[in-house]
Amino acid sequence: MTHSLHPAAQKGFSQAARLYQEVRPSYPKQVIDWLRNDLNLSQSSYVVDLGAGTGKFLPYLQALTSHITAVEPVAEMLAELEKHYPGVVALPGTAQHLPLGNESQDAVLCAQSFHWFADIQSLNEIYEVLKPAGYLGLVWNQRDIEVEWVRALAELIAPFEGTTPRYHSGHWKEVFDNQFLFQLEKVKVLSQVQKGTVEQVVSKRLLSTSFIAAMPESQQRALKQQFEETVRHYTNKQPQDEIEFPYVTYAYSFKKVSYK
Repeated sequence: MTHSLHPAAQKGFSQAARLYQEVRPSYPKQVIDWLRNDLNLSQSSYVVDLGAGTGKFLPYLQALTSHITAVEPVAEMLAELEKHYPGVVALPGTAQHLPLGNESQDAVLCAQSFHWFADIQSLNEIYEVLKPAGYLGLVWNQRDIEVEWVRALAELIAPFEGTTPRYHSGHWKEVFDNQFLFQLEKVKVLSQVQKGTVEQVVSKRLLSTSFIAAMPESQQRALKQQFEETVRHYTNKQPQDEIEFPYVTYAYSFKKVSYK
């Protein structure tokens, strides 16, 4: 989601926008409490969903306010968002060039996206559009690798990551070192499960991962088979059997440092 999109984001998300919308997990219901209590959102708040993708995080913002602007650089993802959330203002744009006025927003939310544009130019741009008491909220769903079969899947796909930005690498945190724009206030850790068939919530969900979605179809088919064989080995479940895929959700609240 930078000015020059990472190839995995550009190709993977443009090719798998519909699959992303269908198979990616939602967020824990407690996220609404986090938005209300830690980011001070209310029905009068103006909020940006930055790197909004297909709009998976929008229902949680809509529970609190109708003043929402979704910003997304990948055209195919933005089209899916507009189809599912026609009432939301949806704009093409990047974190480095936000199509918004200075000090116009109460909060900027980045759900499953900040690792793509974790640079100082983006941080400066977010700072500029936020009101003096504004917040930057970062949210990620992460597969719970404390569960044996989930860890085995993570180890299976790790060699394919290459240079793709990822939450679990921790590199996104480096942009907050030696900067005076935002102060970390709280980190919330939540848990949830995504229920469905092995094929739907495991293998197809993994196929929606950016660098996998960018692969040739033949390689994706082979990986899908490997995902399902891995789950079968650890759980004895077949592709059409029901399963609960465990996730851990991390929510970070940063407050804008005001010098006025």
